[in-house]
Amino acid sequence: MGIYDRDYARDPHGGMYGGQVRFALPPLTPVVKWLLIINVVVFVVSYMIPRLGSVFFYWFSVLPETFGMSVQVWRLITYQFLHDGFRHIILNMLILYFFGPMLEGQWGSRKFLVFYLICGAMGGILYTLLVFAGALKVGFLVGASGAICGLLAAGAILYPHMRVYVFFGIFPLKFYVLAIILACISFMSVTQSANAGGEAAHLAGMAAGAAYVLWPRWKRYAANRPRRPIRWESDINRQRAFQAEVDRILDKVHSHGIASLTRKEKNTLRQASKHQHRGT
Repeated sequence: MGIYDRDYARDPHGGMYGGQVRFALPPLTPVVKWLLIINVVVFVVSYMIPRLGSVFFYWFSVLPETFGMSVQVWRLITYQFLHDGFRHIILNMLILYFFGPMLEGQWGSRKFLVFYLICGAMGGILYTLLVFAGALKVGFLVGASGAICGLLAAGAILYPHMRVYVFFGIFPLKFYVLAIILACISFMSVTQSANAGGEAAHLAGMAAGAAYVLWPRWKRYAANRPRRPIRWESDINRQRAFQAEVDRILDKVHSHGIASLTRKEKNTLRQASKHQHRGT
């Protein structure tokens, strides 16, 4: 995963240096900084003290061996700070480092943190449900991948055409294309990969991230969409229109006599007379 062409990677005069992205490191935002620190510290301690790492995994991973363990809700948060191997944590932290500040800078620290933890928690919830449904085997679910995938999904919706450089920063892709590719890989791997639980968490995180961004848009659309009048409103509007037509016809009779009425206007008067008799 590579650098993206945000404002701090641009020429100060408005263009790219030589038409290319200037490789610059994004400034760290507060929540991203502390997430990086906590994840790295927990990983180092777990790696350096294996016995303590085993305790961490048993008590703080998502591990739905029993119903009681599946409802220990703190696991939905704490599992996001545990990682199984260098490759696992390095990839997650790199993505967090390069893309996290973008969202935290736009939303603010508090909203970003809530978003991040919700996306990760949704991964743990889906994994637990799939285990109890018999679709997946019980195992330790650890890692920030659900939250990271939620971050990528949100970024792809907010900045779909932003260029992202993958494969050691040399191959450019539009952000939305990268998100679609990752979603497809996770979807195809859910039933085939040895890390099927992790892939399910990836999908849940991406779905949560997309929903988090799209929900306000859907609400605004629903609020601004023209509403179909309910039936009693339609009836009232028809009665008002009918009465206005009757008043016009009576004015015409008063001015020009009944002989001036057309057949349709005479039928309207007869209909009005019937309604009046029914009302009395």
